[in-house]
Amino acid sequence: MGQTFTIRQKEGIWILDLRGRLSDSEAILRRAILTMTGGGPLKVVLNFAGLSEIDADGLGKVVFCHAHIVRLNGSLKLLNLSPSHLNAMVAAKLHTVFEVFSDEQDAVNSFFPDRRVPRYDILEWIQDRGMPTSDSFK
Repeated sequence: MGQTFTIRQKEGIWILDLRGRLSDSEAILRRAILTMTGGGPLKVVLNFAGLSEIDADGLGKVVFCHAHIVRLNGSLKLLNLSPSHLNAMVAAKLHTVFEVFSDEQDAVNSFFPDRRVPRYDILEWIQDRGMPTSDSFK
């Protein structure tokens, strides 16, 4: 099964609920991002809750989306990554590029500077699982 998604908005923030595998060509996701561009900075949350698999090509899609949105003076956040998704992000050294959230409202709130948002600490998640960090190799 390929990748599908639904697009919705919450408080002016675009949320893409991903489903299936994020591994095929980036055309579908790119087209969705391009249709959201319009007035003002683009604010997007990619919800990984329904995503079963992500590979290097899928990570490339996420990086493309991030780069495109940043060029438009926008921001991209990630939501509901599973342990395997987080492992892929760490392996690709992308964990420092993205803000990751486990709660949708926290992800939405992160776009509003006056709202308090608990941060998801990916380094803490790695250490809790006994995975090696760069400090382990010193």
